[in-house]
Amino acid sequence: MSEPTPVDLLTPVGGVELPARERLMLLANGQRFTAVIHTLAELDVAGQLTGGPRPVREIAEAVGCDATQLYRLLRFAVLIGLFHETEPEVFALTELAEGLRADLPDNVRDAVLLDGSERFNRAFTGVGHSVRTGKPGFDHVYGMSFWEYLEQDEEALHTFDAAMTGISRRLGRIYLDRHDFGRPLRIADIGGGRGYFLASLLQRHPGATGVLFDRPSVVAEAHGLLREHSVADRVDVVAGDFFTDELPTGCDTYVLKTVLHDWPDDAAESILRRVRAAVGDSGGRLLILEQVVAPMNTWDPAKFLDIDMMVVMGGRERNLQEWRRLLAATGFRLANEPGTGEWTVLECVAG
Repeated sequence: MSEPTPVDLLTPVGGVELPARERLMLLANGQRFTAVIHTLAELDVAGQLTGGPRPVREIAEAVGCDATQLYRLLRFAVLIGLFHETEPEVFALTELAEGLRADLPDNVRDAVLLDGSERFNRAFTGVGHSVRTGKPGFDHVYGMSFWEYLEQDEEALHTFDAAMTGISRRLGRIYLDRHDFGRPLRIADIGGGRGYFLASLLQRHPGATGVLFDRPSVVAEAHGLLREHSVADRVDVVAGDFFTDELPTGCDTYVLKTVLHDWPDDAAESILRRVRAAVGDSGGRLLILEQVVAPMNTWDPAKFLDIDMMVVMGGRERNLQEWRRLLAATGFRLANEPGTGEWTVLECVAG
């Protein structure tokens, strides 16, 4: 039996043509999709189906919930292509649901747990505040910045760092396959989290060494990961704040991966100026691993992520003109022509 075609909320496909008003109402009630997907990820339903289809009562018993209510969630999830009912009350994975399998290296389960969490959902009640004032809705709702919140909530910090590590796994392969990193000798990964990307880069460049720089609460968990990737003896782990502390010097390659989009222009300029000071006159290069927003009506996932940046962190995704302006203000210039509408590498040199 083939999988049914899910209802596309934007473009009618598969013979299911919804009236415009009905599509609009579905879009306006997107919290349903968020809540259902988050709950199914939290219960690890996908993990229960790796061996093949199972009756809903078996799944419910395994994850500890009510079978009737779980069936109602799964029946809803089928509509959007997440799981497939192979026979009455028996469910199987779909390609979409594979992304919730924690055992797969390219899974997005941790990111779903972050994006669908109560913390994020509540923050988005402040989107109107962001639009009116230019300030993060998160700060307005919680009375503190997202980063301050993470420092006082250990569970939230763990969820965020797990999601960022998962993103590093997926994006790391993309960056390593698409970009020629040359022959680096010493790499400084600024804001590099637990060090997954730096470890992957060093594995591909066995003659290089590295410096991992991030907040103390983050790099405290880096040592195990670096040992796991057999690069711990080639990495200096430095705890610090890239707004107040000096950055590592003596490196020929500096990396900022998905860092600058977390911050508004004034804060991003502050980070870049510190990197520029660390580079000095050494001829070192800076690699910014982010997105360049595509123009006008072009489809681009960065335009979705940009709303997260606006509401939660107060940052932004940037188009090419905005990147050039930011770099020029901090003593850098672009040395390549980065692609738009995808994760890309902006190679920067002093200038």
